[in-house]
Amino acid sequence: MDVVHERAAGMDISKRDVKVAVRVPGKRAGTFTTSVSTWGSTVSEIVGLIEFLKREQVTTIAMEATSDYWKPFFYLMEEELPVILVNAKQARNIPGRKTDVSDAAWLAQLAAHGLLRASFVPPEPIRQLRDLTRARSVAARDHGRQLQRLEKFLESSGIKLSSVTNLKGTSARAMLDALVDGERDPVVLADLSQRLLRRKIPQLTEALQGRFTEHHAFLVRQHLAVIDAHQAMIDELTRRIEEQIEPFRSARDALITIPGVSTLVADVIIAETGADMTVFETAAHLASWAGVCPGQNESAGKAKSSTTTHGNAYLKGTLGVAAMSVSRSKSTYLAARYRRIASRRGNARALVAVQHSILTAIWHMLRNGEVYHDPGADYYTRIDPQKAKNKAIRQLRALGYEVVVTPTAA
Repeated sequence: MDVVHERAAGMDISKRDVKVAVRVPGKRAGTFTTSVSTWGSTVSEIVGLIEFLKREQVTTIAMEATSDYWKPFFYLMEEELPVILVNAKQARNIPGRKTDVSDAAWLAQLAAHGLLRASFVPPEPIRQLRDLTRARSVAARDHGRQLQRLEKFLESSGIKLSSVTNLKGTSARAMLDALVDGERDPVVLADLSQRLLRRKIPQLTEALQGRFTEHHAFLVRQHLAVIDAHQAMIDELTRRIEEQIEPFRSARDALITIPGVSTLVADVIIAETGADMTVFETAAHLASWAGVCPGQNESAGKAKSSTTTHGNAYLKGTLGVAAMSVSRSKSTYLAARYRRIASRRGNARALVAVQHSILTAIWHMLRNGEVYHDPGADYYTRIDPQKAKNKAIRQLRALGYEVVVTPTAA
């Protein structure tokens, strides 16, 4: 096999140290020698490692790591050395010979022959935006979980407020604050409702009758404090994201023209993909990287499991939110696509197909600087009207009707 890089290095990174294998030409022509050294993971050690690799004049460096331990190494090296981050799954060593030293040597050998594909690591501005959007996603998830804990705890007091209204609402919060402050009269509490909720005062009065004690008041106060802290964190992160996303505002304005894609969803899409579609050769590459296309597993001419890959969990989850949202609409192409596939393959596969369609549109929009043009809910009828007519006739005949089709005047 041809050697692409005569001087290559492989790095197997752990939390405390890194094993570095350097592969260089040997004394005899056509031979290579590999030496392995151990370095610490502190910044001073990494700086020393950078100088060492410069002296060795390596032309490619491949690193792989568990968790996020690669980040200090990659971020310090990316501007000075030809370093790539590789997926550990694509660089597996021979079973039974698995050590950190052998892994580093194996990485160096694969890198020397150009057999490793670099993982996508976005530039610094996108990394900062990604940190913010991921932190907001985690805070929003924790906020929802804390509300669920509060709802479950209220059950022990007999308060059934969540059966009448959402605990996140203004009225519900006013009632909970009053309960914590010592008010126990359900009529007075129900009268704190606002706007349309006042129509449900009788139901609220019934739901607020319970055995709410000082013990419940103490714990509800703690739950509400945590909920407020999460909400304050979400608001602060959103303000910071608005500042950070300013250079990508035109891309976000284009993305929100897609049905189902809100501003929050667009923020995550930009943060995870980098809004630079030149990184992904085709829309299919982007869909595969995100994990929203069927896997390929075929042996002996038989197709086995075709489940989707894990992909980018944050992007995949956000696309799922967008797909769920647009599937409930009535007059969009994506909703028609969802219903068309769901009738044959089920809801889960239909959602993945809609996610794939959304991501394909995103690739073309960001690649070509376009906005989204919806083909319309009647797209499938327009492309093959005869097929649509035959399907409708079959359905009516299955219901026991005799069908006579007469064309209307143009």
